[in-house]
Formats: sequence, structure tokens, C-alpha cells
Amino acid sequence: MLDFSQSHIDRLDQMCKPMVKRTITLIGGISLLLVCLHMWSLFAARQAEIDGTGTSTANMARALASHAERTIELGDAVLDEMVERAENGEMAGSPDGTPAVHLHARLTHIATVTPQIQELFIYGADGERLATSLPHLLEGSNADREYFRYHQTHAGRGTYIGKPIRSRSTGILTIPLSRRIDRPDGSFGGVAMASLKLSFFGNFYDSFDVGQTGTIVLAIDDGTLLYRRPFKESMVGTNVSNIAIFDMYRTMGVAGTAMRVARIDGVERLYSYRKVEGFPLVVAIAISREEILHEWWIVVVKMSGVVLVALALLGWGALRMVRQLKVREALEDQLRRARIKLEQQNEELQVLADSDGLTGMANRRHFEITLGAERERARRNGQPCSLILIDVDHFKKFNDRYGHVAGDECLRRVARAIDGGTRRPTDLAARYGGEEFVVILPDTDLEGARLVAENIRSAVAAIGTEHADSPYGHVTASLGVFTARPAQDDCSASTWVEAADGLLYEAKTAGRNRVAWRAAEPCIAEVAS
Repeated sequence: MLDFSQSHIDRLDQMCKPMVKRTITLIGGISLLLVCLHMWSLFAARQAEIDGTGTSTANMARALASHAERTIELGDAVLDEMVERAENGEMAGSPDGTPAVHLHARLTHIATVTPQIQELFIYGADGERLATSLPHLLEGSNADREYFRYHQTHAGRGTYIGKPIRSRSTGILTIPLSRRIDRPDGSFGGVAMASLKLSFFGNFYDSFDVGQTGTIVLAIDDGTLLYRRPFKESMVGTNVSNIAIFDMYRTMGVAGTAMRVARIDGVERLYSYRKVEGFPLVVAIAISREEILHEWWIVVVKMSGVVLVALALLGWGALRMVRQLKVREALEDQLRRARIKLEQQNEELQVLADSDGLTGMANRRHFEITLGAERERARRNGQPCSLILIDVDHFKKFNDRYGHVAGDECLRRVARAIDGGTRRPTDLAARYGGEEFVVILPDTDLEGARLVAENIRSAVAAIGTEHADSPYGHVTASLGVFTARPAQDDCSASTWVEAADGLLYEAKTAGRNRVAWRAAEPCIAEVAS
């Protein structure tokens, strides 16, 4: 007979309550643990997304700075030639006008083969146009231009980057690069000006994926805006020194990455900026926080849905919970794959930042980092380290005769010949600048380095590129080989470069198309001097 007395019901209630509490506590603890793990995973994924994008934008900023540097350097080289011709009296010409005609043809050729250059002008001391790359010499004075007034009052010979202007001849927005021309007595004699197409920078910046609300900025370091994507013509030339990137530039130095709210449109973005080496320019790239985290929010919704389902199914048994955790693991694996893909893209951008855009070789920045590391390694292991400095003979004459396009192709061929002369994975061949190249040969004594240099010299000569202004009739190279033992003579890497440069000068003085070599002496500073 069943006992349904009140005392029996009370005993059953006393037995069930602890079990219910333990069950509730267990389920609550598991649920709390699951929620905590979920929140931590989302936070970690969010931070990884921001950090990965920060690395990506920093690499993009480095690539933008490298592009701006190369573009300005090209304009600088053109101005150098224009000033030299102007100060040598080539504008005046002979009575029949032949040199002046040649000067006009030269300026026209440069503007034609150089896509970033809009037009070239040489102005007299009164601002009148004396020479141009345009078909006809326009009348009128440019003495009212800001860059012209600058050179009137500044005796410096460096290249000046002026505020954007609209060309009076074509109506196109340009960035003026200018240099002062001096008379023989040192007084002001005029201005050489090369205008860069603003659209040239815009076309390059459009190749970067910065999302719908991302931005790219090119500005002078005093805050003068040269270009901003998205482009708005009314902003060109305005002072933007109060925007986020200049706040960062003033506090963080030549490069940095941080999240900031833009004063222009109030959008929070992740900014990466970099000062252009050698020029008063700052480039920056920014991607909005919303677009950075767009994919992450999709993952948040998906993962949160999975977790909610998992919490609801905890009461139905461990089996269903395990199945839901497997779904969660699959989503986390998807996130990991996306993160790996982003890291691979970052590595590709790093390679781009360390490479020379013309030849594909390592650039000077990569060379200097590697040279310092190899010097330290050679000092520790007591092995020699050799350096080869290579210069293409009479390259300026080659450029003057055949043009910059042929000169670029010549440099690419020389680069391939140099790469063919370095066999080991530890060797590094890089473009040092202009027509100069450099090779680092770790664990290589003077004799081994000399043999490599001879191979490179022969390979360059074997290219067979015609060079009418060379005594050899084809493109050749001179090489300086220097071998150091850092364990014995603990001198700086820059001293190695100076010593190799001195030997290169000896090879060029001795007739070019040859190799000069020397090992480190007890006082390496004296060798370098």
C-alpha cells in the first residue's frame, strides 16, 4: 500500500531539492563557462582582426611612401638636368637656335615618356617662360606663383614641393616640384619647374582596397593636403594639420598605426601613416572600424547563435551539446583559415615593401637591415664577410642618349646578370640606388668574393647592350670588393660600404669595366677614407 502521507511527500521533496540544485548549479556553471569562453573567443578574434588589419595598413603605408619617394626622386632627377642645362647657358642657344631647339626637344621627350609628369618649364628671373615641354612657348609671367616667390627669397638649391596648382596651359591639377636657378654670381636667375599629375597618384591609390569608407592621404608635412581619397577637389591645397594623422605624426614620429576618429567626417578608422624618406611628405591609409569588423560581426552572429542553441540543448543531454560544440569548432576553424590568409597577404605586402619596384631586387632598406645582421653574425662566428659595390659605367650618358625607358630596361638586365652571379641562398643582391647595386657575401673571403665579382662583371659585359658613349661599345660595370673580419676589426657596416665605394672609385679611375679589391686592414677607418 502506497504511503501518500504529508510526511512522505516532505521526505521526497527533501531528496529532490538537493538534486535539482546540483543540476541547476551544474547546468548554470557549464552555461557560465560556455558564455565566458564564447566572449573570450570573440574578443580574441576581434583583436586579431584589428591587429592583422593594422599590420596590413602599415605595409600599405610603406608601399605608398615608397611610391611617393620614387615619384619625387624621378622629378628631382629631371629638375637636376634642367637646372644644369639652364645654368650652362643652353636656353640662350647659338645664333641659329640649335641648342634651344635641342632643349625643347629634350623637355618634350621627358614629359612624353614619364607618365607622372604633366609639363616642364624653365622661368627667367622675371617669371617669363624661357623653355617648356609644351608644343609652344606661352606668353605671360609666373612670378605670382607661390613656388616662384619661394625661390626668390630662399637661396637653397634643393627641390621644393609646392602647393597644388591648376596648370594655366592645360587646366589640370598638378603638384609643382621646383628648383632655383642661379646666375654665375650666385644671384637669383630663375626657376626650373616640373609639375606632377595629381591624377597619377589618384590612379595608383585606387588600386588599394580600403573599403567603402576608407581613405588615403598624401600631404606635405606642414599640413597642406595634396590628395585625398575619396577625391574632393575643393580640399586640394587646404590645410589639414588638425586631422588625425597629423596628431599621430606629432606624437608618434615618422611612422605609426592607431585607431582615431576623423574630424572631417566623424568616422572612426584605423590609421597607418609614414613620412616619405628624404622629402617633407606624409602618406596615410585608413580603413573604417566598421568595415574592419564587418566579417567579425558576421562570425559573432553565427557563433552566438550556435552558443544559444548549445545552451538550450544542455537540458536535452550531453550528446546534443557535443554536436553543437563541433559546429562551433568548425566555425573557429573557418576563422583561423581566414586569419592565416590575412597573414599570408601581410607577408606578400612585406615582400613588396622590401623590393625595388624597377628591378625586383631587394631595395636599399632591405640591404641595410641584412648588412647589419650579417655583420653581427660574422662578428660572433669569426668568419669573413664580403661586400661588392657595382656601378654601371657611363650610365648618365646612356640615359642622355637612349632615354629613361631604355635606361630602366638596361638596369633590369644588369640586375638579372647580378642575380645570376650570386649562387647561394645566403647571398643578397640589392639595388643600392640609381645605377648602383650591391651584393653581400656572408662567410666569403677576399678570393671568393673577387671570383664572384669577376663573374658578375663578365655577365654584365655579356649582355651586349649597345652603349655608343662607352669606350667598350656596350654596357659594362665597375666593381669594388671589400672583405672584412668583424671579429678582428669591429667597425660599423657603413664603414664597409665606404671602403667598397672607395675601391669602386679606384676601378672607375683605372678605366672602368674592372674589379678593384681589398681586405680589411688593421685600421679600417683609414682604408675607408
